[in-house]
Amino acid sequence: MLFENIDILDENLEHRANCFVGTQGDRIAYIGTERPEEDFGETYDGRRRLLMSAFYNVHSHIPMTLLRGYAENLPLQRWLQEKCWPFEALITDEAALPASLLAIAEMLRFGCISFTDMYYYTEARMAAVEQSGIKANLSNGMIVFDPDIEYANTPFFPAINALVACNGAFDGRLKVELAPHSEYCMTEKTLRGVAEHAREAGLGINLHVSETRSEHEECKERHGGMTPTAFLESVGLLDSPVTAAHCAWATDDDLAILKAHDATVATCPASNLKLGSGVASTLRFKESGVNWAIGTDGVASNNAHNLFREMYLAAIAHRGAEENPVGIEAIDVLRAATAGGAHAQRRDDCGTLAVGKKADLVVLDTDLPWMQPVSDMATNVVYSACGSEVVLTMADGRILYHDGEWPTIDVEKAMAETQGATDDIASRL
Repeated sequence: MLFENIDILDENLEHRANCFVGTQGDRIAYIGTERPEEDFGETYDGRRRLLMSAFYNVHSHIPMTLLRGYAENLPLQRWLQEKCWPFEALITDEAALPASLLAIAEMLRFGCISFTDMYYYTEARMAAVEQSGIKANLSNGMIVFDPDIEYANTPFFPAINALVACNGAFDGRLKVELAPHSEYCMTEKTLRGVAEHAREAGLGINLHVSETRSEHEECKERHGGMTPTAFLESVGLLDSPVTAAHCAWATDDDLAILKAHDATVATCPASNLKLGSGVASTLRFKESGVNWAIGTDGVASNNAHNLFREMYLAAIAHRGAEENPVGIEAIDVLRAATAGGAHAQRRDDCGTLAVGKKADLVVLDTDLPWMQPVSDMATNVVYSACGSEVVLTMADGRILYHDGEWPTIDVEKAMAETQGATDDIASRL
């Protein structure tokens, strides 16, 4: 495809007008201000449109789409124990498949072409990834409270091994990670087992870290003053690539540890605000030099998979909490949502609009009242856009969303089946 006469945010996220961008197969093959001599086949009229690198959602639980709007107005532990966990106990793979497809359709609608997901019902999630064409880093969630059990003897270990065997499936779109839920939902013995498994198999790890003040402080009480990050380092978990979700209460020392291990902080501002968990300081993330990226969390605590909402909140939430209106720029937030997410997922050939990179692209309609005038395009995308501007989403050179159509997903069927599954589960609680 050749995008012609289109504005772009280039690999440095700088605005360039009236460009030509050509894709060949799954790669970006040409970027320039002159029409290329090479025939790229289909052309796309880019006038009054913006082309940029697509987004990465680095923390989600997609089958929880079944719980959209179900568990409201509760603090985190009550939200989990009284509402989420009883509901989740009744979810099946049959219910999880349409919910996963619906979540993916929502992500694609808002320009997201890859996500990192910790959950269960992995056959359903894998089927949704395979069908839809999206990319994903998938993991089976782990929770262990028995202090005597070995990691290899846990009941979920066979499912983890089965998933690990699928690493690199779907032409590399699927990456497999290990997902101990958190320090407070695992034993030291099993965390050490996870760390060893990740090192031996070359796998990444994703987990929840310092999401709430109580989690952070109770960990220090359990482990001689060590924060969750310090404790995870002590058991070897940070020896592998780690995505640490939330980090709303991470200290400067914690961020230094994460940076030293090239870990990624996955900030989820909407979920943290909605659950009253706290406000993660993206300014501190930037100043520490740690790689940071953006996640939505599950829609039970959000209630959307819309990276535009997350970018907006990531840019402004800390300003009010810290009474500091300066420091984070729109380009920092866009970099987190694109290149930062690609780095977290270890997709080194993705995340920027550059020749040779994967053709993971999103087109925004900028001919709209709230997107004009343009003084700084990156600022408009972060502060003015809401996601409805997305008119095309492409992953690996394949169009997965275009002007209200999803070529790979029967969205009406997914909506109907998800509603039916939610109604059935709710009726049994």
